[in-house]
Formats: sequence, C-alpha cells, structure tokens
Amino acid sequence: MTTTATRLRVMATLAAFVVGACSGGFGGSSSAPSASAAPSASAPASAATSPSASPSAAAEPVTLSWFVDDNNVTQARLQGLIDAYKKIQPNVTIEIETHPGGTDGDNLVKTRLSTGDMNDIFYYNSGSLLQALNPSDTLVDLSKEPYIANIQETYLPTVSANGGIYGVPTEGTLGGGILYNKKIYADQGLQVPKTWAEFAANNDKLKKAGIAPVCATFKDTWTSQLFVLADYYNVQKAVPTFAADYTVNKAHYADTPAAQAGFAHLQEAFDKGWWQKDYGSDTFANGQKELANGTCAHYPMLTFAVGTIATDFPDKIADIGFFGQPGDDAATNGATIWMPAATYIPKTTTGAKLDAAKQFLAFIASVPGTEAMSAGVAPSGPYVIKGSTLPDSVPDAIKDIKPYIDGGNNSPALEFLSPVKGPSLEQITVAVGSGLNSAAEGAKLYDQDVEKQAKQLALPGW
Repeated sequence: MTTTATRLRVMATLAAFVVGACSGGFGGSSSAPSASAAPSASAPASAATSPSASPSAAAEPVTLSWFVDDNNVTQARLQGLIDAYKKIQPNVTIEIETHPGGTDGDNLVKTRLSTGDMNDIFYYNSGSLLQALNPSDTLVDLSKEPYIANIQETYLPTVSANGGIYGVPTEGTLGGGILYNKKIYADQGLQVPKTWAEFAANNDKLKKAGIAPVCATFKDTWTSQLFVLADYYNVQKAVPTFAADYTVNKAHYADTPAAQAGFAHLQEAFDKGWWQKDYGSDTFANGQKELANGTCAHYPMLTFAVGTIATDFPDKIADIGFFGQPGDDAATNGATIWMPAATYIPKTTTGAKLDAAKQFLAFIASVPGTEAMSAGVAPSGPYVIKGSTLPDSVPDAIKDIKPYIDGGNNSPALEFLSPVKGPSLEQITVAVGSGLNSAAEGAKLYDQDVEKQAKQLALPGW
C-alpha cells in the first residue's frame, strides 16, 4: 500500500479503536480493478434476506479456521458474526487465527496462499491488494452463488477479477466528502449544496459572517488530500473510463479537466481565503475540535472522524452532518465511498469445509449478517448489503451516507479502482492548498509522482 493510503488506513484504524464503544470500527482502503471487471448480478428483492436466513444444517460437525488481522475492532465485529451464526448452525465451529497488520500481514497472507497453507477462509482488503493475490488462480469464484445478488453493484468491482467475484463485504463503508456543522447551517440559513458553485456560495457567505468556511489541517499532511480523493465520484460521472485509462497511462490528472478539478478546489480555497487562520499548523485533532465547536463550518474528511468527535465532544455530535463533495451537476450529485474489506475462500478449501465456508459467506452477505456485525461493534458507515439498516444509535453524520449507498449515486474511491497512487500526493496537495503551486502545476507533479509507482508495478502502458 502506498504511503498516503497507508496513513489513511492507520488513521482509520486508530479512530476505529476509539470509536468502538460509540459508533463503529473502520476497515481498509486499497485499490481494485476497473468497474468493467465486475459481472452484474440480479435477483428478486427478497434475496437480500433469504439465502442465509435459514441455511441448511451441516450434517456433520465442521470447524472452519478464519485468518484475520489482529485489530481489536475487526475481531469484535467478526466475533459478532461467529456468535450469531453458531445459533443457526450449531454444527459449524469457526475459530479465529490472527496475523499482524500492514506489510507483515500482507506477506503472511501471500505466503500461505502460495504454499497452499491458507486457512479455510480469510479476511483481507478489497481492491488492488486483492489483485496482488492473483485471485483467479488462488481463490474460489463466488459469482454463481445466489447471495452475490445481495451485494450493492458498486461494491462488486472491488472484489472482482477476470470475470469472477471472490469476496463478500465484512464491514461498513466510509464516506469521503465534507463534514459540516449543522448548527452553523441553520443559523446562517444555508442549504446542503448539490453543486460546487452552491458550496462556494455558502463559503463566501460564511466568510462574510466571520466564520472560517473550511478547516484545513495541513500539519497532518495526509488530511490535505480529501478535496482530490473525495472528488472521484464526480470524475467518474464526467469521464466513465478514467480509472481504466489512468491505469494504462492513457489518461492523467493534468490533461483531464474533471480530474484536475480537485486540485483546482484546493487552489480556490486558498485564493478565496476559505481556510481558518492557522491552517498550516493545525492538526487533525484541532480540525475535529474546530468543526465541533463551530470555529469552522466544513471539514473535508473521511467519516471515521465522526467517531472521535462523538467521543471527544459528545454534546456536539448532533451538530455534525456529512455530504458528498459536490460536482458541477446537481442531477448527478453523489459521494465517493471507501469500500469494505472482505472475506474470501482459498481454492485449497474443499469438500465439506468448502460447503460450510460458502454458507457462512452467505450469512455474512445478508441482512442478518450485518445485524450480527453491528452487534459486535457499532458500524462506522452503511453496509453494502441490500436491505441493511443502521442502528438508531449511530450519529446522524453516519446516517447521512446511507442515501448515497441505497440510491446508487456513489463510486468507490479511485484507489479502489486503480493500483496507481503516488506516494507524494499529500505533499503536493499541501503545496497547492497553501498557494505554493497552482492547480495545473500540482496535477502535473502528481502525474510524475504516480509514473514512478506505475513503473515499479510493471503496469502495461507505462
């Protein structure tokens, strides 16, 4: 995983640990094949609950070993699944074996798959890290299983390769966009914007009222990326082939206006004075505090921050909402989503264990499965299982993501659709957001940055 993606994952994991008692745990961010790799799935509406609500009982006792990372929040969520499944499948015992996170864990997963020693099932990233496992050679194809129809279409590309589907989502999503202070909006008579022009108009009005329109926390450089990363839904709407073309060096940020827009937003924010006074030295923690206390009105961020706001400012959490980063067209308004990790079955799992594993994955990919995960750890965001709901206790900002999921007006972040992500994006976005480089210069620098990584990955076209 690249440096920037790793930092997003690390921050999400840290936030998840804090959030566990209050609003959820968060999973990984990675990359995936292009949307064209995902087969379509269709089924009657009742399919969202029927395949796994009453699985056929295992005739003989079966024990499945589940290889998972050693994050406490992950284990609590998965234990919720195990406990619920045991009640309907008493003959199936599921035992968790843990491995370290990060590179060490990745290497262990790859080693076990390559040597044929992988556990019966395993929990792992969706996206480009999955592609590095050569899923069509190492994993069981689930595309013909009826429960695949339970999964939202937008998720399938992140667990697909060469026409097959290999995993089921085993956590909630994360929204990438704008956290905002609803009390400020009410006091100033503002409406949630559906276009960037409306967002800019809101910011201009806020500035005149003496309120910092947008929090920037460039001391923690990773936070500077959101205007670029969270804009991908709008890029895909404007240029549907961008992810595939970008991966093979046929499209770039510098020569694609829709993609360069994220950098332009950073430049606009600096030029118009939207940032708060101390944006260059403020930290992620300060940004959450300033948003909660109404010192600034907006914070471009992943929704895992909602959990720490709920913990640190419980009397302010009801004031926090979320909306997707607006684009040019209100009719196509949507959001960029960071997609869940998944559970997979290696091809070395056969016979009765394979049958039991498929039935367990059917349970995971069902409404009862999402309820079991929520019982283990409160969700960080909506599930991508059709018909699933969120507990009433989750903060409103988490609930705000659900219409984007249910309505299909969302896209996985680019890093879920392409393995190309340069290590220096956060430094480049700080420079553009601080007025040191123009949007055009930033886009060009980032194209040069990703070229190094693409060549290291030996991707075609580079």
